[in-house]
Amino acid sequence: MTATEGPLHLVGNNAPVTEEVTVAPSEVIGEIPRDLDGVFVRNGPNPRTGTSTHYFAGDGMVHAVSLADGRAAWYRNRYVRTPLVANPGKSRFELAFDPVAGTMDFRVTTANTHVVSHAGRVLALEEGGFPYEITPELETVGPFTFCDALRTPMTAHPKICPITGELVFFGARQRPPFLTYYRAAATGELLQAKEIPVRRATMMHDFAITATSVIFLDLPVVFDPAAAAAGLPWRWDDAHGARFGVMRRHGGDVRWFEVEPCYVWHTMNAYDAGNAIVVVGGRMPTLWRDGPADLGGGLPRLHRWTLHLDTGTVTEEPLDDADIEYPRVADADVGLPHRFGYVTSFSLDPRPSHSEIYKYDLTPGGARQVLRLPAGNTCGEAVFVPRTDTEGDDDGYVMTFVHDRARDTSSLVIIDATDLGHGPIAEVRLPVRVPTGFHGNWLPR
Repeated sequence: MTATEGPLHLVGNNAPVTEEVTVAPSEVIGEIPRDLDGVFVRNGPNPRTGTSTHYFAGDGMVHAVSLADGRAAWYRNRYVRTPLVANPGKSRFELAFDPVAGTMDFRVTTANTHVVSHAGRVLALEEGGFPYEITPELETVGPFTFCDALRTPMTAHPKICPITGELVFFGARQRPPFLTYYRAAATGELLQAKEIPVRRATMMHDFAITATSVIFLDLPVVFDPAAAAAGLPWRWDDAHGARFGVMRRHGGDVRWFEVEPCYVWHTMNAYDAGNAIVVVGGRMPTLWRDGPADLGGGLPRLHRWTLHLDTGTVTEEPLDDADIEYPRVADADVGLPHRFGYVTSFSLDPRPSHSEIYKYDLTPGGARQVLRLPAGNTCGEAVFVPRTDTEGDDDGYVMTFVHDRARDTSSLVIIDATDLGHGPIAEVRLPVRVPTGFHGNWLPR
């Protein structure tokens, strides 16, 4: 059952579940498309002790539904077996910090934020540690370090280039080197590791790539050890400023572009546009100005930045006034010009009345298409999954886990992306609850 009292990250459908299970779906409403042959996976925080100091601190639990031949074979949830799961109640600092050497063991991680597949490996990610390899059946293999070439944490938001198949990512640390850029081949081996000079440690959660460049987000949420006593070692700093850094994907100098102060949890995409680079993402005016309990700085709204390479200037424009999160594009469009993007409505209400999924047409004059879930039904990130032999960046499905507050159980919902407003074409009802969580992906067979 969902908790009814407590902090935001532990109540409603944010509350953790208590058991790992493998179960058959209760029923299927509608028809599952027969070209969906794979596993839908979603990661999120699920503290093993039942409580945690912050939403980001819960142990990683991956939830999955297997689809094939128009049927849902199973639902399964499993913890990512990290040292934190093996030592419930212990903090990352207690387990990872070596006071003699003054170093952190990056094998100690929550692995609770994202799941990606690259070069035949499925990786559970969290930006404070190494990736953890898991199987498509959610069993933990162990930490993955690219044959010991990875010496820093890895972002939870790597990008896979649809042209080269390369995995492009970064690692951020709270002590020098603060930022390291990485590029791995489609076959998995690490090709490049480059330290990026930045002034101090900032909370760099996401970034973006284009076909030619990588874009770093150096924003005013800075590391502050004194803030750790309040539960999170980060705070807003007006003096730091905000800038986007552009570097060629194969290396070179970083060129910095000043932007209006803001924080960006997630980018939707970026692409080259002649003598400019366009970045689209969710912009917040501030974050944690008065500490980690301060959530009054506004919620993300879709925003576009155009970085003019000839003049060094930036044009900014809000794209909508709706509060949103988890922006996504089709994987085939990452780093390339795209027409459509997908987001989920966002609220700080622990029991929002409902969720909405938005499909944005980002061409001039394009509209926002809306799927409004029934009252009491809420969802997290919506993932685009292409049809076989797809012909466009909306030729496929949108998939997400939906929680029904009245039943206190969840469903995997499948929506035709070409006609979002029509509603689900299939609903795989589960006999269990899937917490809202963070990010996920479709793993085709």
